[in-house]
Amino acid sequence: MKKTTILRKAIMERRAVVVPGCHDALSAKIIEKCGFEAIQVSGFGLAGSLLAKPDVGLVQMKDILDLTWNIVQAVNIPVMADLDTGGGNAINAAWVTERVITMGAAGMNIEDQVFPKRCGHMAGKEVIPAEEMVGKIKACAKVRDRLDPDFIINARTDVFAIAGLDEAIRRCNMYLEAGADLVFIDGIKSRADIERAVKEIKGPLSVNLMDAITGVKTELIPIPELARMGVGRVSIPVASIMVMHKALMNFFTALKNSPTGILAGETHWITPFEEFTTFVGLKDYRALEDEFLPKDKLQFKYK
Repeated sequence: MKKTTILRKAIMERRAVVVPGCHDALSAKIIEKCGFEAIQVSGFGLAGSLLAKPDVGLVQMKDILDLTWNIVQAVNIPVMADLDTGGGNAINAAWVTERVITMGAAGMNIEDQVFPKRCGHMAGKEVIPAEEMVGKIKACAKVRDRLDPDFIINARTDVFAIAGLDEAIRRCNMYLEAGADLVFIDGIKSRADIERAVKEIKGPLSVNLMDAITGVKTELIPIPELARMGVGRVSIPVASIMVMHKALMNFFTALKNSPTGILAGETHWITPFEEFTTFVGLKDYRALEDEFLPKDKLQFKYK
């Protein structure tokens, strides 16, 4: 079964399929190893890992596409790309949609913010007119229908923080009618808001979840409860980059403060070398060398 078909089936079942965010190929591979069904590329995570900058529209579209390709190739489960505002107008968005479909992504997120955009849980957001976003979605849907009808277009609206839930629901229904498969109200706050949105939106809804300590504004609701509500997808977008930041800060702080300058015996900080190299496939490459390199070269190389 195609990855796009797998993702579409999971979302349309409206069982709150959990799609964690990754910030690079390694974090994507870890998410897959831990048993999740699908992965979302995190724009917040790409900005943090690639540039060490905030998610305020600084990552170039070429970099987003290159990094997304790396992530798609690293795993065997469906990957949703994060296209921010689509790289420009409807024509730009359609071209980028073609790129992510042909690279093997199973879906994408596109949002109605003004460029330069910013993380959905930051202040100072602006949105484009709903009619302009409808044009973008129609253009992207035309590409989807031509290349792979199962590819998922997730239309995100950031209007909740500006104009409230009524306008967010109105926009979601407009975006679904234009050809989106899934919609996402970023920054939606309460259980009551989510329940109302699920009932009034004419298609599956995506919800972001993280503990409030991360700055995510949405009420933290257990996944089984979201499934009972009929939520289509649950994104956990910034976890990988936040976990990585905390782990590295803790390790290098401990190393700097160590009176000996080393952390001898404190193996709880790290993955063993062989375990890590096995995880990233070193043994597979060695097997390829044994199969294809001249025997004398192998003997010299490995003594």
